[in-house]
Amino acid sequence: MRTLYPPIEPYDSGMLDVGDGHRIYWELCGNPAGKPAVFLHGGPGAGCSADHRRLFDPERYRVLLFDQRNCGRSTPHASGMDVDLKTNTTWALVEDIERLRAMLGVERWQVFGGSWGSALALAYAEEHPHRVSELVVRGVFTLRNEELRWFYQSGASFLFPEVWERYLAPIPEDERDDLIGAYARRLSSPDRDVRLQAARAWSVWEGSTITLLPNEAIRAQHAEADYALAFARIENHYFEHGGFFSPGQLIANADRLRGIPGVIVQGRYDVCTPAKTAFDLHRAWPEARFHLVDDAGHAFSEPGILHHLIEATDAFAR
Repeated sequence: MRTLYPPIEPYDSGMLDVGDGHRIYWELCGNPAGKPAVFLHGGPGAGCSADHRRLFDPERYRVLLFDQRNCGRSTPHASGMDVDLKTNTTWALVEDIERLRAMLGVERWQVFGGSWGSALALAYAEEHPHRVSELVVRGVFTLRNEELRWFYQSGASFLFPEVWERYLAPIPEDERDDLIGAYARRLSSPDRDVRLQAARAWSVWEGSTITLLPNEAIRAQHAEADYALAFARIENHYFEHGGFFSPGQLIANADRLRGIPGVIVQGRYDVCTPAKTAFDLHRAWPEARFHLVDDAGHAFSEPGILHHLIEATDAFAR
């Protein structure tokens, strides 16, 4: 069973001004002469972690990781009361990726994304297929209405009733027919305490359900105030707008991926992004290798998921 590569520090990092008042944090890891790759984190709003660097062989890859607009080490941070998210959209992020590619001076690179990062990876690859040497997606999420309703309205709630009760707590019963909308109102409240209560409930719901077995460290990270505020505000902003996609766009446009070598990795017991979406992508893009892992949930750190991800990056490095 494959595991993460040893811990590694970036050999270069910085802040890139991408316009609209945004500066995004980026870092480069591995071999400066290695195969170029870009890692797209989840959420939206989660930011990168040190473990994400370890998904690639540092002897063979030159990996760029970056924190998307308004989260992680990028500025302005969405935890701020005066931070407006209107210029944080999928298509702005796609162009940020292109700015980073141009900054590196590479013609094509491997694109790797999990969860929300899989949606962003698909959006980028469908918009700029000639810039993608390979595509690796995990925990596939395309922000269709059925996917959003499953996790934030009714579906996953049947599997985690005690956790769901805490998610519902900030929302009065007469507003529970549209929980994404009800949370949007609270996450934009001028009262920071109201925002924080809602942000923690939203964020901890996800942090409590993304692994096959409970993981207290992930739950604690999702409860931290600034993390929860940015994570919940950005996610809710995207979900209110359907990811800035037309209905079913990413699956409908999967024919644009033809000719790009690809790998799809999905946990069968992924409650956050159920396997149906990955299977729909697999049917629309049959050329990609498809791994449905029977003993895994959503997180990239689940052993079976991690094995196939490292196997994919190693194979593409060769």
